Amino acid sequence: MSLGNLTNYPYPSTRRVIMGSRGAIAASQPLATLAGMEMLWAGGSAVDAAIASAIALTVVEPTANGIGSDAFALVWDGKLHGLNGSGKSPRKLTLEQFAGLNAVPKYDWRAVTVPGAVSAWRTLWERWGKLPFENLFAPAIRYAEEGFPVSPMVSLAWKRLEQNYLSLVGKEFDFFKQVFFPNNRAPNAGEIWHSPAHAQTLREIAATGGESFYRGDIAQRIADFAADTGGYLTKDDLASHHAEWVAPISTNYRDFTVWEIPPNTQGIATLIALNILSGFELSRYQRESAESYHLQIEAMKLAFADVYKYIADKPFLKLPTEHLLSLDYAAQRRALIAEQAIALAQPGLPKGGTVYLAAADGELMVSFIQSNFTGFGSGILPADTGIALQNRGYGFILDSQHPNHFAPGKRPFHTIIPGFLTQDNQPIGPFGVMGGAMQPQGHLQVVVNLADYGLNPQAALDAPRWQFVSNATVLLEQTVSPEIFDRLAKRGHDVLQNADNFFGRGQIIYKHNQVFIAASESRADGLAIAW
Repeated sequence: MSLGNLTNYPYPSTRRVIMGSRGAIAASQPLATLAGMEMLWAGGSAVDAAIASAIALTVVEPTANGIGSDAFALVWDGKLHGLNGSGKSPRKLTLEQFAGLNAVPKYDWRAVTVPGAVSAWRTLWERWGKLPFENLFAPAIRYAEEGFPVSPMVSLAWKRLEQNYLSLVGKEFDFFKQVFFPNNRAPNAGEIWHSPAHAQTLREIAATGGESFYRGDIAQRIADFAADTGGYLTKDDLASHHAEWVAPISTNYRDFTVWEIPPNTQGIATLIALNILSGFELSRYQRESAESYHLQIEAMKLAFADVYKYIADKPFLKLPTEHLLSLDYAAQRRALIAEQAIALAQPGLPKGGTVYLAAADGELMVSFIQSNFTGFGSGILPADTGIALQNRGYGFILDSQHPNHFAPGKRPFHTIIPGFLTQDNQPIGPFGVMGGAMQPQGHLQVVVNLADYGLNPQAALDAPRWQFVSNATVLLEQTVSPEIFDRLAKRGHDVLQNADNFFGRGQIIYKHNQVFIAASESRADGLAIAW
């Protein structure tokens, strides 16, 4: 597999090709990238760097993640390891408490599941960390306490969410609004924002190795706040949580092996779609052609049809993942693709808020993702903690016959997925694209850009994107040519142009001839550094 021409710049921002031989980190916010680099320069591992960056992101990109997030990771140390850091629903919340509803309420205690990110940080550090655990928190604590200038894309996301959260009524939302909208508005780009309570909570997590969050004072404060405001989380829910090591799942596509986290995530959607696409010779079509777009969209559409029907928390799966990843099954599905678009009336999941980062050194490579799901999450923040609780329970379905139906003590269907590439059992590197149901579609498009069209990592991220929504509806980025719009419409696609930057935000670290090539795309504030 040849890497794309590093001196060929097919898209405006691809002139940034960041290379180094000792290590690299790429994150969606520059201060978070610098937090990770502080650890590498201090002699830390790529895992130390990834955790420090993730902790910093809870402060500098609160519109997408927080201390109350879930997290997943893929780590290469000679082989690939998967970590599922997602939490379960409260044990005392039952399906009957959703009576009369068609969906889990988004801004409500019933959407709150146990936050797993803190356990993921600790679990990863215990296995691969070199620096003291407390050191990984120093940049984030500094940003929260001293304040930091809000970056442009974060400010834009904050403003878009302003009305959603300021309109929430109830004492469970009061502290959240005081922390994130202290002047009844979102901060402007460049405005300094502080969160002293966030800093204090991070100090306690650092000092206790995360114990306080699940079994100590912080856990008690979360449980007490839930009891006082109509919530369901208890100390027992928090104390019983642990991050779980899982076996990554994969498929071969061209010369790459593409790796994802297994269910309860949607990562398998990327692999199903790639299996379907593997039977087409995409490279015979230009990258910017209706033919290439059509085949990718149809493969993704078929993959989502299966994922939304079958995927749930692992103990509730009714169909083995091996069946969905079977090449014979892929051939059956591929036969459904014709010249005209397939109309599949399958439900999608809503837009989410997520941060993704990648880190590497000479021994380790890390693909890490964490999220509060929709924006800041539930809008619920226990008093004086800075912990915005996620609303991952919104991913459950209230139909008791569906494998992803709500149940106590169960993980919901998860949109967030870290990705990883290998070739001939050697690491190429971590990659990811944030953004709800856009994530597996972003993974697919990045892999196709690398494998079928030989784009360099930065170009693979920056290339124009599409997004399948539902039925025959497809969103196309503004940079897609009018000719492709017209030709897809003639094939039966309901084509819409989208100007809201809802095409994901990704990072890649690509190892080529002992050189790390780090990339962070132009759709976010992100920064990639290699040294």
